Amino acid sequence: MIGEIVLRVILVGIGATLVMDGWALARRRLFGIASLDYALVGRWLGHMRQGRFRHEAIARVPPVPGERLLGWTCHYLIGVLFAALMLTAVGPQWLCRPTPMPALTLGALSVAAPFLLLQPAFGMGLAASRMPGAWRLRRQSLLSHLLFGLGLYLAGWVGAQMAVSPLCGG
Repeated sequence: MIGEIVLRVILVGIGATLVMDGWALARRRLFGIASLDYALVGRWLGHMRQGRFRHEAIARVPPVPGERLLGWTCHYLIGVLFAALMLTAVGPQWLCRPTPMPALTLGALSVAAPFLLLQPAFGMGLAASRMPGAWRLRRQSLLSHLLFGLGLYLAGWVGAQMAVSPLCGG
């Protein structure tokens, strides 16, 4: 049963991250609004090996080998970790009967990661405070993370429809 829970958490986290990335793609194509380049996440992580955790402007920092793959891989792993965090809070039965409120709540709370960690480390300031149009960037981040929460719910719902599982009494 633990193996099934782990597999389903992985699938829910990946599914939710795909919804978030689908929104980013649609936003770019329909409205011309760029999203985060995950190569920069890989660059940031790559420079941690040398003890550099914060940068004045991450885009001006020298690239590291494999930064794009590293950034995208971590993006999806973080999605899975957030799914696991939600399931830890609400219990594995949510996988059998998913409800939107825990997923949307986690989505809203997850915006703290870019606001408090990623943006300051990239040189953008706390909640992008050093960037022009900071409030616009904050709204975009919140919307993206709410869509991640919606993705958690949708992926959980699809999984519940497909599963015949001892976890769910089936």
